Amino acid sequence: MNLRFFLLLALGFSLFGASAQEQENAVRTTFHTISSHDLLDYAAELSSKKYGGRLSGSPGYEAAARWVAGQLEEAGVKPGMADGTYFQWFPNAYSDVLSPGKVLLLPGKHNARKRYHFPDDYFPGSNSASGTVAGEVVYAGFGISAPELGYDDYHNLDVKGKIVLLETGLPYNRNDSTLLKWEPYSYHRYKFSRARELGAAGLLYVSKIANPNTSFLEGLVYAHISEAVAEELFDGTGKQYAETRGNIVKSLVPNSFRLHKRVKISASTKHYPDSRSCNVVGIIEGADPQWKEEAILVGAHLDGVGSPGSLFPGALDNASGSADILAAAKALAASEVKPARTVIFLFFGGEECGLYGSQQFADAPVWSKEKVVGMINLDMVGNGTGFFMSNGKTYQELYRHFEEANNRFLHREMNASETRISYGRPRTDAAVFDKYGYKTLSLWTSGSVKPVFYHHPLDNTDALTPEIMEDAAKLLYLGILGIANDPALKTN
Repeated sequence: MNLRFFLLLALGFSLFGASAQEQENAVRTTFHTISSHDLLDYAAELSSKKYGGRLSGSPGYEAAARWVAGQLEEAGVKPGMADGTYFQWFPNAYSDVLSPGKVLLLPGKHNARKRYHFPDDYFPGSNSASGTVAGEVVYAGFGISAPELGYDDYHNLDVKGKIVLLETGLPYNRNDSTLLKWEPYSYHRYKFSRARELGAAGLLYVSKIANPNTSFLEGLVYAHISEAVAEELFDGTGKQYAETRGNIVKSLVPNSFRLHKRVKISASTKHYPDSRSCNVVGIIEGADPQWKEEAILVGAHLDGVGSPGSLFPGALDNASGSADILAAAKALAASEVKPARTVIFLFFGGEECGLYGSQQFADAPVWSKEKVVGMINLDMVGNGTGFFMSNGKTYQELYRHFEEANNRFLHREMNASETRISYGRPRTDAAVFDKYGYKTLSLWTSGSVKPVFYHHPLDNTDALTPEIMEDAAKLLYLGILGIANDPALKTN
């Protein structure tokens, strides 16, 4: 189906008696209202200091959610919840990090005293307990005790009262059915809980990425450190950090030991165990009396990682995706050519905390799954020169509308992949919908033209390329309109 044909389809729902050229002109008019200046303004608003990095559960996140809802209301996008609001609430504990804290290497036989620096060497733990701990550092590999897999990083290792140095992820990294057995041990919360259960007083996590998807455990003070700091902690042991880690992965044999170093970690935090967060849900009802019972879901996570030590603006991740959807929603609401099917816009909370918002929607959907033709998810769609759509080759009946729109109007490089089973833990909102049986496409940008500062204080609007954001929003507008008005599509 070429673009002119789906525009002809749209005619039947909004512009009776108009010519094909008039229809196309109407779509072009709306298409050209989508502006990179507006997109950058949306991203700048969401990345601003007043929202505090949009940590899900926090007052800053709720304020950002209410701003998005206000933008939808102003554009004529209706509330999507049965109670007449835009907000789907769910429990979401969070912690405020009140200062960067400290990480100190204490003087010892093989080293002098050294103070590490935020943000170059470490990030404070997003859910660290408040206080100071000092102790001997022991390397406990991946922090896993899995007797059924014949693997235990803590075998014959005393960590009571000590500071454990841990890896993220798993030593097993093949994407096959065996990974399913390892998957429960990949979660940060498991690793933290296991260390605390064995008496660890503190924790150094080798992954300098701000991450609220961790456990708050009373008395456990922790920080995220760079690999360079881990290498220094290995000095004098006769072993190299990278080689040691690599050998564990290669052999699946733990290699845990004392480092004969002492470290002090300080953190200043406040935990809010009873907080809540929300998804923002907006809806444009389909224009056709029959087809409006079917829906398209379009989602992006609105939350960021907050202000752990300083503001982490979260511009690329994921103010960019939220801004793209907001612009597309406004365009569809203003479009003379109306979508025949219903379009539901989802701004997820809790993604960074563990996919809370998408899980809440999947468990308590506002639209019957059997009446959803597909779900399109956006994440980090704001830096690049081209587009990539996960699962596009599998769901060609959905993808071709985006491909045709790009070929006809945008002329960006655009590629797609087939659906592949992932046996590891889900890491995106799209993965939740995949698990629940939705036809899911994920839109990404390709060909980064600026450095990507992932979960970093420098993820601000300087990291964005507004031109690709404009084209992403335009691609959404045309692609969604094409899907909404395609008579050949079938629901799940």
